[in-house]
Amino acid sequence: MLAFDVAVIGAGAAGLFCAGIAGQRGLRVLVLDHSPKVAEKIRISGGGRANFTNRDIDPRAPHRHFLGENPAFCRSALSRYTPADFIALVQRHGIPFHEKHKGQLFCDRSAEDLIRMLLAECGAGGVTRWQPCSVQAVRQGGDGRYELDTGRGTVTAGKLVIATGGLSIPQIGATDFGHRLAQQFGLKLVTPRPGLVPLTFDGAHWAPYAALAGLALPVDISTGQGKARASFLEDLLFTHRGLSGPAVLQISSYWQPGTPIRLNLAPETDLAAELAAAKHHSRKRLANELARWVPARLADAWAQQSPDWQSPIAETGDKALTRLAGQLARWELVPTGTEGYRKAEVTLGGVDTRELSQQTLEARAQPGLHFIGEVVDVTGWLGGYNFQWAWASAHACAQAL
Repeated sequence: MLAFDVAVIGAGAAGLFCAGIAGQRGLRVLVLDHSPKVAEKIRISGGGRANFTNRDIDPRAPHRHFLGENPAFCRSALSRYTPADFIALVQRHGIPFHEKHKGQLFCDRSAEDLIRMLLAECGAGGVTRWQPCSVQAVRQGGDGRYELDTGRGTVTAGKLVIATGGLSIPQIGATDFGHRLAQQFGLKLVTPRPGLVPLTFDGAHWAPYAALAGLALPVDISTGQGKARASFLEDLLFTHRGLSGPAVLQISSYWQPGTPIRLNLAPETDLAAELAAAKHHSRKRLANELARWVPARLADAWAQQSPDWQSPIAETGDKALTRLAGQLARWELVPTGTEGYRKAEVTLGGVDTRELSQQTLEARAQPGLHFIGEVVDVTGWLGGYNFQWAWASAHACAQAL
Protein backbone atom coordinates (compact mmCIF):
# COMPACT_ATOMS: atom_id res chain seq x y z
CA MET A 1 0.00 0.00 0.00
CA LEU A 2 1.48 3.35 -1.08
CA ALA A 3 1.82 5.98 1.64
CA PHE A 4 1.88 9.77 1.24
CA ASP A 5 2.03 12.70 3.62
CA VAL A 6 -0.85 14.43 1.82
CA ALA A 7 -3.55 13.31 -0.60
CA VAL A 8 -5.35 16.05 -2.54
CA ILE A 9 -8.60 15.08 -4.24
CA GLY A 10 -9.27 17.46 -7.14
CA ALA A 11 -6.83 18.65 -9.82
CA GLY A 12 -8.32 22.09 -10.34
CA ALA A 13 -7.07 25.53 -9.39
CA ALA A 14 -7.10 25.06 -5.61
CA GLY A 15 -5.98 21.43 -5.63
CA LEU A 16 -2.98 21.87 -7.94
CA PHE A 17 -1.84 25.05 -6.21
CA CYS A 18 -2.05 23.49 -2.76
CA ALA A 19 -0.24 20.36 -3.94
CA GLY A 20 2.60 22.34 -5.52
CA ILE A 21 3.21 24.42 -2.39
CA ALA A 22 3.02 21.42 -0.07
CA GLY A 23 5.39 19.42 -2.28
CA GLN A 24 7.89 22.26 -2.36
CA ARG A 25 7.76 22.35 1.44
CA GLY A 26 9.10 18.79 1.49
CA LEU A 27 5.90 16.75 1.76
CA ARG A 28 5.11 13.65 -0.29
CA VAL A 29 1.94 14.66 -2.12
CA LEU A 30 -0.53 12.73 -4.26
CA VAL A 31 -3.14 14.51 -6.41
CA LEU A 32 -6.09 12.49 -7.73
CA ASP A 33 -8.89 13.47 -10.09
CA HIS A 34 -11.54 11.38 -11.80
CA SER A 35 -11.41 13.54 -14.94
CA PRO A 36 -8.94 12.79 -17.74
CA LYS A 37 -8.38 16.54 -18.27
CA VAL A 38 -6.50 18.67 -15.76
CA ALA A 39 -7.92 22.00 -14.54
CA GLU A 40 -10.71 22.08 -17.11
CA LYS A 41 -12.49 24.96 -15.35
CA ILE A 42 -9.38 27.11 -15.70
CA ARG A 43 -9.15 26.17 -19.37
CA ILE A 44 -12.65 27.39 -20.22
CA SER A 45 -12.74 30.43 -17.93
CA GLY A 46 -12.52 34.00 -19.12
CA GLY A 47 -13.23 33.07 -22.71
CA GLY A 48 -10.22 30.75 -22.65
CA ARG A 49 -7.90 33.36 -21.16
CA ALA A 50 -8.61 32.79 -17.44
CA ASN A 51 -9.56 35.83 -15.39
CA PHE A 52 -7.11 34.61 -12.74
CA THR A 53 -7.44 37.31 -10.07
CA ASN A 54 -8.69 40.83 -9.35
CA ARG A 55 -6.54 43.74 -8.17
CA ASP A 56 -9.50 45.34 -6.34
CA ILE A 57 -9.88 42.67 -3.64
CA ASP A 58 -9.74 44.21 -0.17
CA PRO A 59 -8.95 41.37 2.27
CA ARG A 60 -9.92 43.67 5.17
CA ALA A 61 -13.50 43.83 3.85
CA PRO A 62 -14.27 40.46 2.23
CA HIS A 63 -18.04 41.07 2.52
CA ARG A 64 -17.68 43.59 -0.32
CA HIS A 65 -16.89 40.91 -2.90
CA PHE A 66 -17.64 37.54 -1.29
CA LEU A 67 -20.86 35.80 -0.23
CA GLY A 68 -21.59 33.04 2.24
CA GLU A 69 -23.15 32.69 5.65
CA ASN A 70 -19.94 34.18 7.06
CA PRO A 71 -18.07 36.20 4.40
CA ALA A 72 -15.53 37.32 7.02
CA PHE A 73 -14.27 33.72 7.15
CA CYS A 74 -12.07 34.27 4.10
CA ARG A 75 -10.31 37.35 5.54
CA SER A 76 -7.41 35.39 7.04
CA ALA A 77 -6.52 33.45 3.88
CA LEU A 78 -7.02 36.44 1.55
CA SER A 79 -4.83 38.71 3.68
CA ARG A 80 -2.00 36.15 3.80
CA TYR A 81 -2.00 35.45 0.06
CA THR A 82 -3.04 38.48 -1.96
CA PRO A 83 -3.56 39.17 -5.67
CA ALA A 84 -0.08 40.77 -5.67
CA ASP A 85 1.40 37.49 -4.46
CA PHE A 86 -0.21 35.50 -7.25
CA ILE A 87 0.70 38.14 -9.83
CA ALA A 88 4.33 37.81 -8.73
CA LEU A 89 4.14 34.05 -9.35
CA VAL A 90 2.63 34.58 -12.80
CA GLN A 91 5.42 37.03 -13.62
CA ARG A 92 8.11 34.62 -12.42
CA HIS A 93 6.78 32.11 -14.94
CA GLY A 94 6.93 34.73 -17.71
CA ILE A 95 3.19 34.68 -18.42
CA PRO A 96 2.01 37.89 -20.12
CA PHE A 97 -1.29 39.28 -18.85
CA HIS A 98 -3.45 42.37 -19.02
CA GLU A 99 -6.10 44.18 -17.01
CA LYS A 100 -9.43 44.23 -18.81
CA HIS A 101 -11.47 46.49 -16.52
CA LYS A 102 -12.50 46.76 -12.88
CA GLY A 103 -9.28 45.12 -11.72
CA GLN A 104 -9.82 41.92 -13.74
CA LEU A 105 -6.58 40.27 -14.90
CA PHE A 106 -6.45 37.88 -17.88
CA CYS A 107 -3.72 35.88 -19.60
CA ASP A 108 -2.70 37.52 -22.88
CA ARG A 109 -2.37 34.24 -24.75
CA SER A 110 -4.33 31.41 -23.20
CA ALA A 111 -5.48 29.86 -19.93
CA GLU A 112 -3.16 26.99 -20.88
CA ASP A 113 -0.28 29.18 -19.69
CA LEU A 114 -1.78 29.16 -16.20
CA ILE A 115 -2.32 25.39 -16.24
CA ARG A 116 1.28 24.81 -17.34
CA MET A 117 2.42 27.07 -14.49
CA LEU A 118 0.49 25.05 -11.90
CA LEU A 119 1.81 21.77 -13.28
CA ALA A 120 5.34 23.19 -13.23
CA GLU A 121 4.87 24.15 -9.57
CA CYS A 122 3.70 20.61 -8.85
CA GLY A 123 6.68 19.25 -10.74
CA ALA A 124 9.03 21.42 -8.67
CA GLY A 125 7.53 19.83 -5.56
CA GLY A 126 7.79 16.26 -6.83
CA VAL A 127 4.01 15.87 -6.68
CA THR A 128 2.56 12.54 -7.86
CA ARG A 129 -0.53 13.01 -10.02
CA TRP A 130 -2.99 10.23 -10.86
CA GLN A 131 -5.44 11.21 -13.54
CA PRO A 132 -7.92 9.92 -14.45
CA CYS A 133 -8.28 8.08 -11.17
CA SER A 134 -11.52 7.68 -9.28
CA VAL A 135 -11.85 7.55 -5.49
CA GLN A 136 -14.39 4.93 -4.44
CA ALA A 137 -14.14 5.23 -0.66
CA VAL A 138 -12.41 7.24 2.05
CA ARG A 139 -12.02 6.23 5.69
CA GLN A 140 -9.80 6.96 8.66
CA GLY A 141 -7.68 4.10 9.97
CA GLY A 142 -6.99 3.31 13.58
CA ASP A 143 -3.68 5.17 13.37
CA GLY A 144 -5.49 8.38 12.32
CA ARG A 145 -4.25 8.19 8.73
CA TYR A 146 -6.70 8.41 5.84
CA GLU A 147 -7.17 5.42 3.57
CA LEU A 148 -8.40 5.97 0.02
CA ASP A 149 -9.66 3.20 -2.22
CA THR A 150 -8.85 4.41 -5.72
CA GLY A 151 -8.90 3.18 -9.27
CA ARG A 152 -5.19 2.44 -8.88
CA GLY A 153 -5.39 0.70 -5.53
CA THR A 154 -5.57 1.73 -1.89
CA VAL A 155 -3.30 4.52 -0.62
CA THR A 156 -2.84 6.16 2.78
CA ALA A 157 -2.13 9.75 3.73
CA GLY A 158 -1.64 11.59 6.99
CA LYS A 159 -3.57 14.59 5.69
CA LEU A 160 -6.45 14.73 3.22
CA VAL A 161 -7.33 17.86 1.24
CA ILE A 162 -10.67 18.09 -0.57
CA ALA A 163 -10.51 20.45 -3.56
CA THR A 164 -13.27 18.95 -5.68
CA GLY A 165 -15.13 22.19 -6.42
CA GLY A 166 -18.90 22.49 -6.57
CA LEU A 167 -21.73 21.33 -8.79
CA SER A 168 -21.40 23.93 -11.54
CA ILE A 169 -20.78 22.77 -15.11
CA PRO A 170 -21.34 19.00 -14.72
CA GLN A 171 -20.41 18.48 -18.39
CA ILE A 172 -16.75 19.02 -17.48
CA GLY A 173 -16.90 16.61 -14.55
CA ALA A 174 -18.32 18.57 -11.61
CA THR A 175 -19.89 16.35 -8.92
CA ASP A 176 -21.06 16.54 -5.30
CA PHE A 177 -18.17 14.32 -4.11
CA GLY A 178 -16.78 16.95 -1.74
CA HIS A 179 -20.18 17.63 -0.21
CA ARG A 180 -20.83 13.93 0.33
CA LEU A 181 -17.43 13.42 1.90
CA ALA A 182 -18.00 16.34 4.28
CA GLN A 183 -21.28 14.78 5.38
CA GLN A 184 -19.62 11.38 5.77
CA PHE A 185 -17.33 12.90 8.39
CA GLY A 186 -20.17 14.76 10.11
CA LEU A 187 -19.64 18.25 8.72
CA LYS A 188 -22.64 20.47 8.00
CA LEU A 189 -23.39 21.93 4.60
CA VAL A 190 -24.97 25.21 3.54
CA THR A 191 -27.48 24.12 0.89
CA PRO A 192 -25.77 24.44 -2.52
CA ARG A 193 -27.38 26.34 -5.40
CA PRO A 194 -26.19 27.71 -8.74
CA GLY A 195 -24.34 31.05 -8.65
CA LEU A 196 -23.21 33.50 -11.34
CA VAL A 197 -25.90 32.03 -13.54
CA PRO A 198 -28.36 33.35 -16.21
CA LEU A 199 -31.94 33.97 -15.05
CA THR A 200 -34.99 32.57 -16.85
CA PHE A 201 -38.58 33.77 -17.18
CA ASP A 202 -41.97 32.30 -17.95
CA GLY A 203 -42.26 31.63 -21.67
CA ALA A 204 -45.49 33.57 -22.23
CA HIS A 205 -44.29 36.53 -20.19
CA TRP A 206 -40.95 36.56 -21.97
CA ALA A 207 -42.34 36.26 -25.50
CA PRO A 208 -42.16 40.03 -26.27
CA TYR A 209 -38.46 40.06 -25.36
CA ALA A 210 -37.28 36.72 -26.78
CA ALA A 211 -36.74 38.38 -30.16
CA LEU A 212 -34.13 40.60 -28.51
CA ALA A 213 -31.82 37.60 -27.94
CA GLY A 214 -28.23 38.65 -28.47
CA LEU A 215 -28.85 42.31 -27.60
CA ALA A 216 -26.48 43.74 -24.97
CA LEU A 217 -26.51 47.07 -23.15
CA PRO A 218 -25.21 48.57 -19.88
CA VAL A 219 -27.78 48.59 -17.06
CA ASP A 220 -28.13 49.26 -13.37
CA ILE A 221 -29.50 46.05 -11.83
CA SER A 222 -30.59 45.42 -8.25
CA THR A 223 -32.47 43.02 -6.01
CA GLY A 224 -33.40 42.84 -2.33
CA GLN A 225 -34.31 45.57 0.14
CA GLY A 226 -32.51 47.50 2.87
CA LYS A 227 -29.28 45.90 4.06
CA ALA A 228 -30.01 42.90 1.83
CA ARG A 229 -30.09 45.07 -1.30
CA ALA A 230 -27.41 44.42 -3.93
CA SER A 231 -26.83 46.38 -7.13
CA PHE A 232 -24.41 46.38 -10.04
CA LEU A 233 -23.68 48.61 -13.02
CA GLU A 234 -22.74 46.08 -15.70
CA ASP A 235 -23.70 44.83 -19.17
CA LEU A 236 -26.96 42.94 -19.67
CA LEU A 237 -27.56 40.32 -22.38
CA PHE A 238 -31.01 39.26 -23.62
CA THR A 239 -31.40 35.52 -24.36
CA HIS A 240 -34.22 33.42 -25.80
CA ARG A 241 -35.13 32.22 -22.29
CA GLY A 242 -34.29 35.24 -20.17
CA LEU A 243 -31.37 37.44 -19.17
CA SER A 244 -27.63 36.90 -18.93
CA GLY A 245 -24.43 38.94 -19.17
CA PRO A 246 -22.22 40.18 -16.34
CA ALA A 247 -25.02 42.23 -14.73
CA VAL A 248 -27.32 39.23 -14.36
CA LEU A 249 -24.58 36.78 -13.38
CA GLN A 250 -23.57 39.13 -10.57
CA ILE A 251 -27.10 39.72 -9.29
CA SER A 252 -28.03 36.02 -9.53
CA SER A 253 -25.86 35.25 -6.51
CA TYR A 254 -27.98 37.64 -4.42
CA TRP A 255 -31.37 36.95 -5.98
CA GLN A 256 -33.82 34.84 -3.95
CA PRO A 257 -36.48 32.73 -5.74
CA GLY A 258 -39.86 34.45 -5.91
CA THR A 259 -38.44 37.96 -5.51
CA PRO A 260 -38.06 40.60 -8.23
CA ILE A 261 -35.04 42.12 -9.89
CA ARG A 262 -35.08 45.78 -10.90
CA LEU A 263 -33.44 47.23 -14.01
CA ASN A 264 -32.63 50.73 -15.17
CA LEU A 265 -32.13 50.27 -18.91
CA ALA A 266 -30.65 53.75 -19.39
CA PRO A 267 -28.70 54.23 -16.16
CA GLU A 268 -26.68 57.25 -17.20
CA THR A 269 -29.55 59.18 -18.76
CA ASP A 270 -32.46 61.19 -17.37
CA LEU A 271 -34.87 59.79 -19.94
CA ALA A 272 -37.85 61.80 -18.75
CA ALA A 273 -35.97 65.07 -19.26
CA GLU A 274 -34.43 63.98 -22.57
CA LEU A 275 -37.74 62.85 -24.06
CA ALA A 276 -39.51 66.00 -22.88
CA ALA A 277 -36.83 68.13 -24.54
CA ALA A 278 -36.90 66.08 -27.75
CA LYS A 279 -40.67 66.53 -28.04
CA HIS A 280 -40.19 70.21 -28.84
CA HIS A 281 -37.78 69.85 -31.76
CA SER A 282 -38.03 66.32 -33.22
CA ARG A 283 -40.39 64.98 -35.88
CA LYS A 284 -39.21 61.38 -35.51
CA ARG A 285 -41.27 58.47 -34.32
CA LEU A 286 -40.96 58.02 -30.57
CA ALA A 287 -39.11 54.71 -31.01
CA ASN A 288 -36.59 56.32 -33.36
CA GLU A 289 -35.96 59.13 -30.90
CA LEU A 290 -35.67 56.69 -27.99
CA ALA A 291 -32.97 54.84 -29.92
CA ARG A 292 -30.60 57.71 -29.13
CA TRP A 293 -30.31 56.36 -25.57
CA VAL A 294 -31.07 52.64 -25.81
CA PRO A 295 -30.45 50.11 -28.63
CA ALA A 296 -32.88 50.50 -31.54
CA ARG A 297 -34.25 46.94 -31.22
CA LEU A 298 -35.04 47.57 -27.56
CA ALA A 299 -36.64 50.92 -28.36
CA ASP A 300 -38.87 49.31 -31.02
CA ALA A 301 -39.87 46.42 -28.72
CA TRP A 302 -40.76 48.78 -25.91
CA ALA A 303 -42.77 51.14 -28.11
CA GLN A 304 -44.86 48.20 -29.31
CA GLN A 305 -46.21 47.68 -25.79
CA SER A 306 -48.58 50.67 -25.89
CA PRO A 307 -50.51 52.51 -28.63
CA ASP A 308 -49.53 55.75 -26.86
CA TRP A 309 -45.89 55.13 -27.82
CA GLN A 310 -46.33 54.48 -31.54
CA SER A 311 -46.75 58.06 -32.78
CA PRO A 312 -44.19 60.71 -33.60
CA ILE A 313 -42.71 62.03 -30.38
CA ALA A 314 -44.13 65.52 -31.03
CA GLU A 315 -47.66 64.02 -30.94
CA THR A 316 -47.07 61.88 -27.84
CA GLY A 317 -48.68 63.09 -24.62
CA ASP A 318 -46.51 64.21 -21.73
CA LYS A 319 -47.95 61.57 -19.43
CA ALA A 320 -47.18 58.84 -21.97
CA LEU A 321 -43.58 60.01 -22.23
CA THR A 322 -43.23 60.12 -18.44
CA ARG A 323 -44.70 56.63 -18.18
CA LEU A 324 -42.28 55.29 -20.82
CA ALA A 325 -39.26 56.86 -19.13
CA GLY A 326 -40.38 55.50 -15.77
CA GLN A 327 -40.80 51.95 -17.05
CA LEU A 328 -37.39 51.92 -18.72
CA ALA A 329 -35.75 53.27 -15.57
CA ARG A 330 -37.63 50.97 -13.18
CA TRP A 331 -38.34 47.72 -15.01
CA GLU A 332 -39.27 45.19 -12.34
CA LEU A 333 -39.68 41.51 -13.17
CA VAL A 334 -39.65 38.21 -11.29
CA PRO A 335 -37.49 35.40 -12.68
CA THR A 336 -39.02 31.93 -12.65
CA GLY A 337 -35.61 30.34 -12.08
CA THR A 338 -32.08 30.01 -13.41
CA GLU A 339 -30.30 28.05 -16.11
CA GLY A 340 -29.02 25.80 -13.33
CA TYR A 341 -25.62 24.23 -12.77
CA ARG A 342 -25.25 23.59 -16.50
CA LYS A 343 -24.64 27.32 -17.07
CA ALA A 344 -23.59 28.40 -13.56
CA GLU A 345 -20.00 29.57 -13.20
CA VAL A 346 -19.87 28.73 -9.49
CA THR A 347 -21.75 26.94 -6.72
CA LEU A 348 -23.13 28.95 -3.81
CA GLY A 349 -23.13 27.19 -0.44
CA GLY A 350 -21.05 24.13 0.39
CA VAL A 351 -19.12 23.11 3.49
CA ASP A 352 -20.24 25.33 6.36
CA THR A 353 -17.36 27.63 7.33
CA ARG A 354 -18.25 27.18 11.01
CA GLU A 355 -16.91 23.65 10.64
CA LEU A 356 -13.46 24.85 9.48
CA SER A 357 -10.49 26.77 10.82
CA GLN A 358 -10.03 30.17 9.16
CA GLN A 359 -6.27 29.81 9.37
CA THR A 360 -5.81 26.24 8.09
CA LEU A 361 -9.10 25.23 6.39
CA GLU A 362 -8.98 22.09 8.57
CA ALA A 363 -12.20 20.56 9.89
CA ARG A 364 -12.42 21.45 13.58
CA ALA A 365 -13.84 18.08 14.58
CA GLN A 366 -11.87 15.97 12.09
CA PRO A 367 -8.09 16.44 12.38
CA GLY A 368 -6.15 16.17 9.15
CA LEU A 369 -9.16 16.79 6.88
CA HIS A 370 -9.08 20.08 4.94
CA PHE A 371 -11.50 21.70 2.47
CA ILE A 372 -10.40 24.43 0.04
CA GLY A 373 -11.74 26.39 -2.91
CA GLU A 374 -15.27 26.23 -4.26
CA VAL A 375 -16.38 23.26 -2.13
CA VAL A 376 -16.44 25.68 0.85
CA ASP A 377 -19.30 28.14 1.49
CA VAL A 378 -17.33 31.09 0.09
CA THR A 379 -18.37 32.55 -3.27
CA GLY A 380 -16.88 35.59 -4.94
CA TRP A 381 -18.18 38.05 -7.48
CA LEU A 382 -17.63 37.57 -11.19
CA GLY A 383 -14.25 38.97 -12.20
CA GLY A 384 -11.42 36.85 -10.78
CA TYR A 385 -12.56 36.79 -7.16
CA ASN A 386 -13.27 33.06 -7.06
CA PHE A 387 -9.85 32.19 -8.47
CA GLN A 388 -8.20 34.36 -5.83
CA TRP A 389 -10.14 32.48 -3.14
CA ALA A 390 -8.86 29.23 -4.68
CA TRP A 391 -5.23 30.45 -4.54
CA ALA A 392 -5.56 31.95 -1.05
CA SER A 393 -7.37 29.01 0.56
CA ALA A 394 -4.93 26.56 -1.07
CA HIS A 395 -1.95 28.56 0.18
CA ALA A 396 -3.33 28.77 3.74
CA CYS A 397 -3.97 25.03 3.76
CA ALA A 398 -0.57 24.12 2.28
CA GLN A 399 1.24 26.26 4.83
CA ALA A 400 -0.57 24.42 7.62
CA LEU A 401 0.11 20.93 6.22
